Amino acid sequence: MGFPKWNSRTSGLAAGLAGGLLVAGQYFASAQQLRFDSAGLRAGVTANESGTAFHQVETVAKWDTPLDWDFGQGWWMKLQASVSAGWLGDPGHDAFIGTAGPGALLGCGVFPVTFEGGLSPTFLSQPDFGTKNLGSNAQFTSYAGLNFHLGSTVRLSYRFQHMSNAGLSSHNPGLNLHMFGVSLHF
Repeated sequence: MGFPKWNSRTSGLAAGLAGGLLVAGQYFASAQQLRFDSAGLRAGVTANESGTAFHQVETVAKWDTPLDWDFGQGWWMKLQASVSAGWLGDPGHDAFIGTAGPGALLGCGVFPVTFEGGLSPTFLSQPDFGTKNLGSNAQFTSYAGLNFHLGSTVRLSYRFQHMSNAGLSSHNPGLNLHMFGVSLHF
């Protein structure tokens, strides 16, 4: 398992970028009537068994938007905005990864499991990982997953995500990951 061998400069840059995304998001939230929902950590591994083994670790923050719907019989859906910042790598290669975008959360009453899905523009500090070139710094990450609510403050999550450059580059192999997370709901 190849987790990053960051030095203090790289760690400081990643922490600064993550903090900057959270501060910018909080400023945007106050200006646009968004409500801070949760913050947490996610980590994941490549979803396919062939090829290069990728790992990803990131911080994430989410805000509830004013857009929500009640479908009756307890079913509801709300739109959220999220940002994340972290590390993507394979053995011997490291990159910063950052996302920002919308997502939808679907649930039924107070049942402790919710479904989520979304699409986020994604930035990679470098797309070439030696044996796998993702084609471009600009990517898009689509995902679908489940959240398990443990009480009113802790969430465990799983999501399957696909990242690709959507044809922005002639080379577009894509990358699928299984992501697991824990977050605190505010």
